[in-house]
Amino acid sequence: MLTAAMFTLAQLGLVKTGMGLGWDETVYVSQVSSHAPPAFFSAPRARGISLLVAPVTSWSSSTSVLRAYLAVLSGLGLFLAFRAWRNMFPIKVLTLGAALFSTLWVTLFYGPQAMPNYWVAIGALAGAGYFARARSAVVDRTALWGVAAGGALMAWMRPTDAVWCSLPLFALMATVRTWRRPWPFAALAGGLLSGAAQWVAEAYLSYGGLGNRLSEASRIQGGLGWNIAVGDQLRSLGGRTLCRPCTGQMPGPEVTGWWLLLPLLAALGLVTAIRLGRAASTSLMLACAATAGLPYLFMIGYAAPRFLLPAYALLAIPVADALIRLPGTVSRGWRPVVTVLLGIALSGHLVVQYVVLERTVQRTTAAHREWDRTADQLHHLSVRPPCMLTGYQALPVAFYAGCSSAATSGHNANSTPGEIVKATAWTHVAVIVAPGAKPPGYARSWEAHRIDDLRVYIPPTYRDQSRQP
Repeated sequence: MLTAAMFTLAQLGLVKTGMGLGWDETVYVSQVSSHAPPAFFSAPRARGISLLVAPVTSWSSSTSVLRAYLAVLSGLGLFLAFRAWRNMFPIKVLTLGAALFSTLWVTLFYGPQAMPNYWVAIGALAGAGYFARARSAVVDRTALWGVAAGGALMAWMRPTDAVWCSLPLFALMATVRTWRRPWPFAALAGGLLSGAAQWVAEAYLSYGGLGNRLSEASRIQGGLGWNIAVGDQLRSLGGRTLCRPCTGQMPGPEVTGWWLLLPLLAALGLVTAIRLGRAASTSLMLACAATAGLPYLFMIGYAAPRFLLPAYALLAIPVADALIRLPGTVSRGWRPVVTVLLGIALSGHLVVQYVVLERTVQRTTAAHREWDRTADQLHHLSVRPPCMLTGYQALPVAFYAGCSSAATSGHNANSTPGEIVKATAWTHVAVIVAPGAKPPGYARSWEAHRIDDLRVYIPPTYRDQSRQP
């Protein structure tokens, strides 16, 4: 519990509640906020995170209140997820595992954000823990409810990730006699189906069927298929929240070292578990971590560090088990030396994580303030709600301005040039043009204004009307 409380306080102190909302966050929050109209909701997204933030966003537009709310919730989630493994691992292993996972910069950064990946991680770890408890011949109702809740939480947030994380659990029940229990299967399947029900129903109502939605989701993600993205994930460890395209220099070994050591430490954790008679539980976590990371390491053409949060959560306990037992693998005389070296390595790791986190928060905050400043300048140009923005970064700027957003191409296409022109008759419309780019044909005769290095085009007819008393 202390680790979870420290995790919450670290988020509030290091990530800053006034960081502003990111691009994806504005999409999720706008679905349940009175601050701006709902943004276009593309095929890969699920509405779990929107429902999670609704208790705050339905009555408050304060980002600080939302961040504090999510920080407290994420701390509680951390506690419950690791608690699912009690009686299977010593408390010191669970405590160290929670500390290792919660001090990663990516965990701290995304814990208080309106993003689904952290919650998939919590659902995966908790669900696997309760599944391991439910394997006994005696029916454990608490464990069964935990399996169902973990599956529902994952599917509620990201249905496709939930399937990948759950594959080893279904494989065990199908192939290993001692794991073949009807109630755990029913709990897991029921949890996944209940969490994904809305997403599947929406697929038929809005996307022409489940197959079409999955196909569209794959297209938006660049087409899922064999693609080695290990190097992309390594580059993203330096604080790049989205690495698409993923070019540039690789971060130094002080940033990537822990990541490269993960497979070795996981293997050492498995060896430790075999010696201590808890191989089944450790193998379960390692298998789920492998399938959770598989699509993001080998099947996608870009990277974001948050994609691997479920894998990190599932690896935390085996790695902690290995680190605690490591000094005992050497002779008695060398144990103090190994212990000191481990302490130095972990301290250095924490420092590096803090440095990356601080830089990422500063860079992200600056970008969000630019969106806020652009929205404020649009208000000075009489582009106020009700209004519509289109063009460069229109989606997040529209949320900050309280406007709707429209796109005629790309992943968020939801309109046509003709529809945008028609909208000028009844609402404020503005086209944002990136530096060096040309405005769309329909806006070339509109009034041009400059906001920092951007150009904004506004229909003159509506501008004239807005000036009338």
